[in-house]
Amino acid sequence: MIDNSEIFNITSDEEFKAMALKVFKFQFENNHVYRSFCDLLFKHPSDITKVEDIPFLPIQFFKSHSILSSKNNIEKTFSSSGTTGSVTSKHHVTDLKLYEESFRKGFQHFYGTIEDYVVLALLPSYLEREGSSLVYMVKDFIKESKHPESGFYLNNLDELSKTLKQLESRGQKTLLIGVSFALLDLVEKEKFDLKSTIVMETGGMKGRRKEVIRTELHQVLSSGFGVNKIHSEYGMTELLSQAYSKGHGVFECLPWMKIFTRDTEDALSIQKKNKSGGINIIDLANINSCSFIAVQDLGKVYNDGTFEVIGRFDNSDVRGCNLMVL
Repeated sequence: MIDNSEIFNITSDEEFKAMALKVFKFQFENNHVYRSFCDLLFKHPSDITKVEDIPFLPIQFFKSHSILSSKNNIEKTFSSSGTTGSVTSKHHVTDLKLYEESFRKGFQHFYGTIEDYVVLALLPSYLEREGSSLVYMVKDFIKESKHPESGFYLNNLDELSKTLKQLESRGQKTLLIGVSFALLDLVEKEKFDLKSTIVMETGGMKGRRKEVIRTELHQVLSSGFGVNKIHSEYGMTELLSQAYSKGHGVFECLPWMKIFTRDTEDALSIQKKNKSGGINIIDLANINSCSFIAVQDLGKVYNDGTFEVIGRFDNSDVRGCNLMVL
């Protein structure tokens, strides 16, 4: 077994590498879906000495299989959003305390203690369905902030505007976290001049508006909220950790998380830095499911380990990854 504290106390690249190889061996031995995938690639822990050589499981396996490395009871199943009738991803979580520790320590790593902030959440599309891991995280932030004004503001933009201005008038540190289309709705209704508020978008128009590029979105939101930068959160149903951007769409990873890019024509080939490709994510907090996932976003990783998300694959399956019948 792997002690959770080993994951959250990583302080160097060497420690990350050692833990990643240890987690790979553990999941190879305990996750039959991941083991089958590795077997098809003829990849065995005894042959793997570099993190880049660890196989990354295509994210669509979460739609067709139970991805588990633990025999413990499932405490919660998170599910992705999807169009009516589409197959959604299911992430079975056997240890919610592990998820809570990951997102609490993750937020603190970048922003300090949550108790310093009033947390205002504008996540209508996520609240309208069951099983959102984002809602679970933000609900915990609201509870842990211990401020009476903290809460979800579903479609009540008037009340949210009033609360924002009241908090601003007394210089209260505030986190406004919202889905892109809802934040746009808010600034179209009212203009702000925020000095004490972090505005954080979680991405996605969710079919409510035409998709726009991030720079255009951030320009409109920056102008509407009167802030210099728009922050962003990058997470997904299949992960237990998040990356954050404090502006310009450049994300930083937590010490127990790392991003690589793969060749878009050869899914098994990891690219050098500064080249655009498919995003591969290592999330060591995902110890009880799979920590090595090839996702459907396109991105670029820079020399300092920061990264940008620049788009999505057009096709529904990640090319070159369909080695097992889904």
